[in-house]
Amino acid sequence: MNKKLTIALAGNPNCGKTTIFNNLTGARQKVGNWPGVTVEKKEGKLQHKKYDLRVIDLPGTYSLTPFSIEEITARDFILNEKPDIVINIIDASNLERSLFLAIQIMELGRPALFVLNMSDVAEANGIKINEKKLSLLLGLPVVFTIGNKNKGIDTLVEEAIKEILRFNEGKKSRDIRYSQEIETCILKVEDQISQNAEGEGIDGLLRWNAIKILEDDKIVKDKFKNILPDTSINIFKVAEACRKRIHDLFEDDFEIVLTDDRYGVIAGIVKETITNLARKRIDISRNIDLVLTDRFFGIPVFIFFIWAMFQLTFSLGAYPMEWLDAGVGLLSNYLDKVMPQSMVKDLLLNGIIAGIGSVIIFLPNILILFFCIALFEDTGYMARAAFIMDRVMHTSGLHGKSFIPMLMGFGCSVPAIMAARTLESDKDRILTILMTPFMSCSARLPVYIVLAGSFFAEKAGTIIFTLYFTGIVIAILSGRFLRAVLFKGEDAPFIMELPPYRMPMLKSLLIHMWDRSKMFLRKMSGVIFIGSIIIWALSSFPKTILYSVDYDEKINGVKSDYSQRIAATDGRETTEALNYQLNLKLKNIENQKEQERVSKSYIGKIGKALEVLFEPIGIGWQESVALVTGFVAKEVVVSTMGVLYGVGNDEGAALEKALKQSGMTALSALSMMIFVLLYVPCFATILIIYKETSAKWAGFNLIYTTMVAWVMSFLVYQSGMVLGFG
Repeated sequence: MNKKLTIALAGNPNCGKTTIFNNLTGARQKVGNWPGVTVEKKEGKLQHKKYDLRVIDLPGTYSLTPFSIEEITARDFILNEKPDIVINIIDASNLERSLFLAIQIMELGRPALFVLNMSDVAEANGIKINEKKLSLLLGLPVVFTIGNKNKGIDTLVEEAIKEILRFNEGKKSRDIRYSQEIETCILKVEDQISQNAEGEGIDGLLRWNAIKILEDDKIVKDKFKNILPDTSINIFKVAEACRKRIHDLFEDDFEIVLTDDRYGVIAGIVKETITNLARKRIDISRNIDLVLTDRFFGIPVFIFFIWAMFQLTFSLGAYPMEWLDAGVGLLSNYLDKVMPQSMVKDLLLNGIIAGIGSVIIFLPNILILFFCIALFEDTGYMARAAFIMDRVMHTSGLHGKSFIPMLMGFGCSVPAIMAARTLESDKDRILTILMTPFMSCSARLPVYIVLAGSFFAEKAGTIIFTLYFTGIVIAILSGRFLRAVLFKGEDAPFIMELPPYRMPMLKSLLIHMWDRSKMFLRKMSGVIFIGSIIIWALSSFPKTILYSVDYDEKINGVKSDYSQRIAATDGRETTEALNYQLNLKLKNIENQKEQERVSKSYIGKIGKALEVLFEPIGIGWQESVALVTGFVAKEVVVSTMGVLYGVGNDEGAALEKALKQSGMTALSALSMMIFVLLYVPCFATILIIYKETSAKWAGFNLIYTTMVAWVMSFLVYQSGMVLGFG
């Protein structure tokens, strides 16, 4: 008894589908109409070895959107009748146009095979398609045929049966992944469907239904209303909120943005699988890509854009940073004058304002950085950056698509690690997650600005760019090492999406910038606020300190000396100049007293205990404490130094001066920036790694990044000392 299988043939009009149908079925055909419609239905039979094949010729269509009877008919047959395989006939000479339908067929989640028909015409037009690469990217068989010469038909049938058997053994259709905004929407609607429609017998894949609801597909929505009259409203509310967000960001409907994303996927497929493509007309995006994705010019252009981003972040952000700095100083001085001396005043000035004030002044820099990242994303350049980094990423055994989460790490490691969900291979996903923390997040930027601005002045922007670039290099080298040791195996194939270039809209850029900056502001009222209070308490107690010098006596001696000099002034020294010198000396003595007091406080004792670990990399005890508290959030590094150096009344300038007076050099500042760059970003990052992978990988990342940070800082500092830069 032969086994019966059903094959559905799909394809664009004029792709040669009918010719292949005739070659397969010959005279064993019957023609009628599909139930309820006037569309012609063709059905034929074929016997191949131990299989009886029923072949259905679906109506020719360019897509599966519910706009025409043909589209609805083809889609409903695949969904409701569930053929054993869908064979998509593709015009090989017009691959780009044909792939739009092909991608929608893949979204249905049914077994599929792609047939590149009219391959002789494609070859004559100078089009060479790498069918093995195409098959690898899409995760399904690809076969060449020449329908009018009956070539490749036997191979088509053989591969179709093999694919059916693979699915029977557990193979799943590969999901096509889109941009982060679209994927976030799909995930939200999927979650709602899972919560409200579990076990209700909804036709089609969960992901496909989510996409259709987001596309406002009336047919799918009506089915949900009938099956789930009460709970479907929850699904539609979430979908409508997502559609509104997409419209706010792109000023286009969800369907249009998703269509652009689909064509972006198609552009990526074409870029990777077609060579010697002769075209008379090349659109604007392709013209730009001739430079931006060129194998020689692409990487230098990418490096220039990243350098320009950090130069702009530092130079342009310096002006509003000074205004905020002055505002914090004025607030602190005002409260100092109006509040009576008390522990509450000390907490407010030297704890909360010193801590939060030393961080909030960097808000303009953070906003500019996020604006630039949003600009890269909204113009379409982010995808190009991933494409040109593809070859570099292969050195780590990864595809260029893994570079997108890493680039997002420039903003914040938490959403960047979550973005690695789009990678299909678990090994590649975990490896990308472990590499991403080396990308310098925005929370580290305040540390760089303080240290680079203090010790490298005009070169600060270039130093910061070098740090970010170093993070990329270390991430890739680390990925290569981890791949060789822990993640052995073949590279996973990915489609590189190349969406069309868009003119960025200010509204969209501002939404993206604000969404990401809110996290920074939330830290002000949470982690940094609490951290500043804890650090102040540890640095303020015990109250009884045994000083090495009687500072009060020293102060009285200086006052007495200058009183005599002022009384005896003979015109060579003015009273004003002497008073200025007196105030300067008194302030220096008070600073010395404060430094000794803090060094003998609880936090000073902690710092002294840590000094043995950090001394070999040129970092003092105050910075040691700051680095440990920085595990909570990197912004706390600056606020901790602000508290420890007692700069509550004069934030930016005083901290820079205190750092230099503490004995820190340009070399030790560079060593500290390297350490901040490479050790684990924050507690939230470890938590998200745990949620996305396991406790084992979260613990490994904490230890591994800290070890890499210490070793690299040690090499930089000790090499600098040997070369005489200390």
